[in-house]
Amino acid sequence: MRTVELLCSPPLEGTVRAAWDRLAAAGLPSLARNTHPTNRPHLTIASVDAFPPGAAERLADLFDAALPLPVRLDRVEVLDGSAPLVWLVRPTPELTALHAAVWDVLAGADGQNPWHVPGRWIPHLSLALRFRDHDRRLARALACVDRPAGEFVAARSYDGDTRTVSPLGRGSPAN
Repeated sequence: MRTVELLCSPPLEGTVRAAWDRLAAAGLPSLARNTHPTNRPHLTIASVDAFPPGAAERLADLFDAALPLPVRLDRVEVLDGSAPLVWLVRPTPELTALHAAVWDVLAGADGQNPWHVPGRWIPHLSLALRFRDHDRRLARALACVDRPAGEFVAARSYDGDTRTVSPLGRGSPAN
């Protein structure tokens, strides 16, 4: 599995990590507990089995032209009742256009994750996995202190087989 992800500016990443920490301190599920070196706040915009030939270069060109991209976070929600706790991202026309362009590059790729395809994608930053819906009210109070703004400043791809990340674009860090 290969993903396409957008990375937050340092201030926005700090805001999300602080929410992770508040959830963990309250004894709730939180991505603060994930110690893998690639774990950081990100927006997944695509996931496929493998990139088609030339896709990484085409994606890098897209991100070099589109980033940085302003972003505003919205409310905290539990997706699908008892699954991820997420901070929703307000979809701007620019973000929606970038998302569609990424999927144009990945057209025909095997193993397209239906959660990320245009028309079904819910842009979000994950706060916790396997979250219980009945803890949603407390989680909202802890995580969503405000509705912060920031930027997506870089892009990367996560390789699920090797559990490594690689940059997508000249300005993108590896992690």
